[in-house]
Amino acid sequence: MDFEWSLFVESLPALARGAATTAELAFVSICGGLVLGLMGGLARVSGIVALNAFALACVTLLRGVPLLVTMLFFYYGLPSLGLLLEAKTVAILALSLTNGAYVTEIVRAGIQSIDRGQMRAARSLGMGWALAMRRIVLPQALRRVLPPIGNEAITLLKNTALVSVIAIPDLLRAGTDIMTWQANTFSPFAGVALMYLMMTLPLVWLVARLESRWRVA
Repeated sequence: MDFEWSLFVESLPALARGAATTAELAFVSICGGLVLGLMGGLARVSGIVALNAFALACVTLLRGVPLLVTMLFFYYGLPSLGLLLEAKTVAILALSLTNGAYVTEIVRAGIQSIDRGQMRAARSLGMGWALAMRRIVLPQALRRVLPPIGNEAITLLKNTALVSVIAIPDLLRAGTDIMTWQANTFSPFAGVALMYLMMTLPLVWLVARLESRWRVA
């Protein structure tokens, strides 16, 4: 199929609307994943056996099941249990939970990379575990984990393409619709690829800057 410049240009407004939906889903899910990941990471190093076991079980489950399966389970399985959610809610829930599972392990590793003597020293000065974690350990750990968390954000942005299977008019769905209407595959999907590249490149640049600025010797 030949590339058609006219179709490519005509497709851009529809693709831009789809890209806006993709960006919205990615932003909300990245924020949700960060919150869940921070909570999960703290739970993993809390020293409370039950809390650690619960967080580990959730991480294992969410990392072990493909994101698409999780999304389809929420979309088709939950209604049979009497819980009906909108497609966007399902997408954000699945993306946030899966991203949160990976961020949990990144945060856990970052916290455990800090010399334990710092926590012991803070406790010996009368700080509680929570205060020592917030003032001493977390600021150092977060500097170390921001680059890998940024990489997870890039992965999540690209994974939003999966939401097209539950009828969300995202960027990929917009390209698929144009392909169906115009019987041309190359032109609309060239636009889809360009839009994804325009969204991911700033994140790639930001992660590279963080890695170069906060590289741990």
